[in-house]
Amino acid sequence: MKIDAHQHFWRYDPAEYAWIDDAMQPLRRDFLPGDVKPEMDRAGFDAAVAVQARQTLEETAFLLELADRHPFIVGVVGWVDLRAGGARAQLERFARHPRLVGIRHIVQGEPDDRFLLGAEFGRGIELLAELDLAYDILIYPRHLPAAAEFASRFEGHRFVLDHLAKPEIRRGEIRSWERDLRRLAARPNVFCKLSGLVTEADWQRWNEGDLKPYLDVAFDCFGAQRLMVGSDWPVCTLAAAYGRTTSVFEDYLARSSQTEREAVLGGTAARFWKLDLAERAK
Repeated sequence: MKIDAHQHFWRYDPAEYAWIDDAMQPLRRDFLPGDVKPEMDRAGFDAAVAVQARQTLEETAFLLELADRHPFIVGVVGWVDLRAGGARAQLERFARHPRLVGIRHIVQGEPDDRFLLGAEFGRGIELLAELDLAYDILIYPRHLPAAAEFASRFEGHRFVLDHLAKPEIRRGEIRSWERDLRRLAARPNVFCKLSGLVTEADWQRWNEGDLKPYLDVAFDCFGAQRLMVGSDWPVCTLAAAYGRTTSVFEDYLARSSQTEREAVLGGTAARFWKLDLAERAK
């Protein structure tokens, strides 16, 4: 089974999605499961994990409702305020839903580069461990040293790095990113999504060769058993259609073993999130 480990859905509202700036005007509309399912079918993907795009409890409830109505959404990574006094109640409310598999905070938007290491946030991560919920790490390259320290503090917990920490592919910057990524990847409890790369490249002129050095590093650091493919749809459409975005990874994996291909294209995601795939859409 092929699993897209990173998709977003929203009913667009300018106030709620202020991060969609003028350069991203094509994203200023609704994006819902019915829009992506035909694209997934053409690309041969069977299932997907929906990931939060704004930090509200309402959005987490919305994504879980979508999962109830669309069986191909086999997991939801939502949001709760892990620093809040009511974090446990918030988490327990949503954790009763079988499709909630993890939580994410938009750390890349926080002014403190060491946000992940805050005491209150750490207590929230401990709650996730109690409820067997994974955590998505959404950061920029400058946050990688703090992320490595963060992962070392919670050695028994499952973390997945989104978008390879958004390397500066457009500028060709790789050396410092690679150095810091390797430190994070040395933590065996950290997995990684090969997602969001086309939008870190030049949207109009990128090619597969631009992405290959970063994929090479990721495979060397994590290995296939800790890597998973994600489209980052619909954000990816700023640079490429769904099919072209996912074909980058399939082309890259062409010379890999069948075991490695199956892991990256679905097996790792299923294992990491302990996905229940019995009711997925055919």
